[in-house]
Amino acid sequence: MTDELVSGFAGLDTSHVSDALDRLGIAGQCAGIWPLDHLAPGQVPVLDNAGRTEMTVWGDLLTATAHRMGLPGTVIDGVCRDIDRSVALGYPVFARGHWMRTGKDRVQVDAYQVPVSIGGVLVSPGDVLLGDADGLVAVPSARALEVLDAARGIAESESRIRAAVTAGARLDEARAAVGYHDLQHRA
Repeated sequence: MTDELVSGFAGLDTSHVSDALDRLGIAGQCAGIWPLDHLAPGQVPVLDNAGRTEMTVWGDLLTATAHRMGLPGTVIDGVCRDIDRSVALGYPVFARGHWMRTGKDRVQVDAYQVPVSIGGVLVSPGDVLLGDADGLVAVPSARALEVLDAARGIAESESRIRAAVTAGARLDEARAAVGYHDLQHRA
């Protein structure tokens, strides 16, 4: 991951990247994965617990350790616990939810640094993950520049619409002027 990609995606919303993924025919919207607070750009632990919600795979000890190591956040296709600790430390966790039941003696690690499924999306080491209050998107590393360019164009078009409406234009006319309804169609 290059600095250009990190800074480029950090300046975008998940909605812009989601529309760009649609335009490019890439399934990258991670269904049901929500933030407990916010997520900074960079590498993150990504845990595939097959969407199970009956036991956790992340808690306050892992949060404290990850925070101390300077990791920017965690993504879980499953649930975590001890979110009060995550919030207090400002350590972002994206998960299906939270619940107190431990995964100790219930789950075990199968592998590290391998592709995993997160919210129905295959995420490989090195892929770009971007999360905000709307959820999480995953961008395949091999197509990251292409998605970044498309997302920037979508964000710019929406900014032009917002400026036109603020200046008094009708929403339908402002949208038509930039082709709003075609922004996420495949190129």
